[in-house]
Amino acid sequence: MLLGLDIGSSSVKAALVDDRSGKTIAMAMAPSTEMKIDSPFPGWAEQDPESWWNYTVEVIQQLKSSHSAVVASVKAIGISYQMHGLVALDENNLPVRPSIIWCDSRAVKTGAQADKALGHEWCLEHLLNSPGNFTASKLAWVKENEPHVFNRIKKIMLPGDYIALRLTSELCTTDTGLSEGVFWDFIEGKPSQKLLNHYGFDSDLLAPVSPVFSIQGKVTPEVSALTGIPSGTPVSYRAGDQPNNAFSLNVLHPGETAATAGTSGVIYSVTERNVSDPQSRVNTFLHVSHTSDLQRNGVLLCINGTGILNSWLRRTLGGLSYEDMNQLAGGVPVGSDGLLFYPFGNGAERVLGNKNPGASMLNLDLNRHGQAHLLRAAQEGIVFSMFYGFEMLRQMGVETTVVRAGRANMFLSPLFREAFVNTLQVPLELYDTNGAVGAAIGAGVGAGIFESFPDAFRGLQLLHTEEPDPKIIPEYRDAARSWNARLSF
Repeated sequence: MLLGLDIGSSSVKAALVDDRSGKTIAMAMAPSTEMKIDSPFPGWAEQDPESWWNYTVEVIQQLKSSHSAVVASVKAIGISYQMHGLVALDENNLPVRPSIIWCDSRAVKTGAQADKALGHEWCLEHLLNSPGNFTASKLAWVKENEPHVFNRIKKIMLPGDYIALRLTSELCTTDTGLSEGVFWDFIEGKPSQKLLNHYGFDSDLLAPVSPVFSIQGKVTPEVSALTGIPSGTPVSYRAGDQPNNAFSLNVLHPGETAATAGTSGVIYSVTERNVSDPQSRVNTFLHVSHTSDLQRNGVLLCINGTGILNSWLRRTLGGLSYEDMNQLAGGVPVGSDGLLFYPFGNGAERVLGNKNPGASMLNLDLNRHGQAHLLRAAQEGIVFSMFYGFEMLRQMGVETTVVRAGRANMFLSPLFREAFVNTLQVPLELYDTNGAVGAAIGAGVGAGIFESFPDAFRGLQLLHTEEPDPKIIPEYRDAARSWNARLSF
């Protein structure tokens, strides 16, 4: 049996996967409502790493209460985690401050200054990104603004590294994780000493690097007593949530693309080349299938405000069900009768050059537009914003032959799926999987339980395929052009 953990900013999920059949045996999630994100100042977003650990223990205990014998037979553990977060630890491996998480915007200026000082061309060639608002720049912000805190830091980690530490008492990270934090030099194939020197970081702040698929530590007796997982069980896989989502969908090769549309929306395409966007609006990281002999990078487009917009509308409009919202929106023609919705209301948007304009509507006609128009315009606006970034990938030479996604979140909406495939003009495949299941499968690969990637994905089930419809493609493309023409942030 394999255990996968998915450490998100909204919840912690866990999955038990049968290593013989590849089938999911059980799932658990905590908390039952969305996890708290603290925002003590505008643009800030923080969480307590201890809360992630507490909810991790809770979900494992949930599984134990219903499947105690199965939990007791776990052979390996994999971890997926929210990307780009900063966890700073003292000499006792205790957090010195709350984690600065992925949607926190405070380090935008810090990263822009580093990009200028290091040289924009150098950053694109070596880091494949501007230092931007990523983990390295978040740490630099702490150094500049909280020196008393920075002086206590002995190691920095990503959120998944911290959960692995709590499970195993072992300090380590991965090359993919360091690339997600924009510490990685793609030319040198190691952490960038030039970046570390610029920010004044000692290289000892970084944890030792382990392969993504490898034995990275073993469950301690104390954790075994707390959770029921056998002592000595290996943690044998870890990856950021978007590379892991791609992995869970068997997206490993050039031309394959994964998509998500949960709180944020992501398109993640695999390429064999070191490519970058001149404005760093989309970002390139090492993919989980990268090795020293096989170049595999993931190019990530992220829209912060996707599912969070849909859930905001649900609350604001009186608690309609998502099914009712989709049905109402489906009664409005393509283009929402000219109403335009821009979903940029969840922190600085990389595709907009790290601007944070807030969500907005245009062309609202009080005599023509009603609730249904608003609901459709929101779903179309999410798709059009993803298409806006998708075109950047094409301009970089990153082509897509198929998009794969889990049947979840916005992809449950028939309207959203229709708008997605006809605006992007790519086929969509939906699968019965998620981040926690992907992490469990990764654990099986890392522990040597699966002989190959094809062997690992024998349980992956295709649920639905949707193809573009040539008859309505022009309508969606015209609506997307109208949306794009008014994008002026």
